[in-house]
Amino acid sequence: MSDNQLTEFIERYLDGSMNADERTQFELLRKNDAAIESKFAEHVQFIALMKQYGERLELEKRLNAIHDEIDVHALVEEVTIHPAWIVRLWRNHHSKISVAASVLIFAVLSVLIVTGKLSNEKSKYEELKGQINSLKTEVTHIGAGGHPSSIKPKAAKTPPANFRGTGFALTSNGYLVTDYHVIKNADSVYVQNAAGESFHAKVIYTEPQYDLAILQINDSTFKNLGPVPYNLKKSESDLGENVYTWGYPGDNVVFSTGSLSSAVGYSNDTTEYQVSLPVNPGNSGGPLLDEKGNVIGIITARQTQMAGASFAKKSAYLLKTIQNIPTDSLSKTLNLNNKNTLAGLSRKQQLKKLKNYVFMVKVYNQ
Repeated sequence: MSDNQLTEFIERYLDGSMNADERTQFELLRKNDAAIESKFAEHVQFIALMKQYGERLELEKRLNAIHDEIDVHALVEEVTIHPAWIVRLWRNHHSKISVAASVLIFAVLSVLIVTGKLSNEKSKYEELKGQINSLKTEVTHIGAGGHPSSIKPKAAKTPPANFRGTGFALTSNGYLVTDYHVIKNADSVYVQNAAGESFHAKVIYTEPQYDLAILQINDSTFKNLGPVPYNLKKSESDLGENVYTWGYPGDNVVFSTGSLSSAVGYSNDTTEYQVSLPVNPGNSGGPLLDEKGNVIGIITARQTQMAGASFAKKSAYLLKTIQNIPTDSLSKTLNLNNKNTLAGLSRKQQLKKLKNYVFMVKVYNQ
C-alpha cells in the first residue's frame, strides 16, 4: 500500500466515510501492522495540533475583544461613586462583558447577598472593587498579548506546509476553488479561514488545462458559511476596469488593487486576463473582483519578465470547469449564488463581507 493510499484510508476512517466492513478490515490491518498503526497515530496527532492551533487563535480573538469592549476605569468609578447602582451593573454591562468576566462579577454579587455583606457598605465596596481591579489587571495583560493566569491556552503550532496558496468559496456548504498548480501532487490539503481555523479538504475535480481545481471541505468541525456574497461573472470585463484581489501571500491576508490591462494573458492566452496589480506566489487561486464585487477571474501567476504584470483565469472557464464535474464526485449540492450582495457597498464594506469566504490553502507532501 502506498503512502497516498494509506493517508486516504486514515482520513476516510476518521471522517466516518468507511462502511462497516472497511472499518473492520482497516482496524485489523492497524492491529497486525505496527508501521501502519504508527502512521495512523502520527496523522491523528497532526489533526489534533491543527485543531488546537485554531482553538488558540479563537481564544486570543475573544480575549482581545473583551479588552476592546470593556472600559474598566469607568466601571470602577461607577461602582465606587454610585453604590446604589450595583444591582444595575449586571444588567447594564452583560452585553459588553465576556462570559468569563460576567460570571466573575455575578458570582461576587451573589456571595455578598447570601452572606449579608451587601448591607455592610465598607466591606461591600472594597470587596467588589478588589475583584474589579483584579479583572482590570487580567484584561490589561490580555491586551499586551498575554493570557489570564486562570486560562492557559494550549501551545500548538501548525506544521509548515510544503506549498501554500489561496482559495475561495463557491458555495456555503464547503466547495472551494483554487489553482491546479497549488494542489498538484498533494498528499493532503487543509484550508484555513480568516479566524485561523483549519479544516481538512479533498480535491474532487481538476482542470489542468485551465489551471483550476475544485475542493470540498470534509471536516466534521466545519460549519456552513452562509450565503456567498459574490457571483461569478459570465461575460468578459472591459479594459481599464478597476479590480482587486484578496489572498494569502504570507501568514496574513493581503488586499491588492489595480486595473484590467489586457483581455488576453501571457502569449496571447485568451482564457486569461492580464492585470496590473501586485501579487505573489501565495496569491495563486485568489478571487479577482471588479468594483461591484463580481468575481471576474482567478489569480493564476505573475510574469517575472514583465514588470507589474499578473494574470487571472477568466471566470467563464471556472463556470465550464464546474459544469464538467461528474455528478458522482459531489456528496453535497453545488449550487452557485446568482445574487451579488457586494454591489453598492464601499470597498471597506465589501472586504468585511468577503473575508470569511477566502481561505489559505495549505498543501502537504510526503
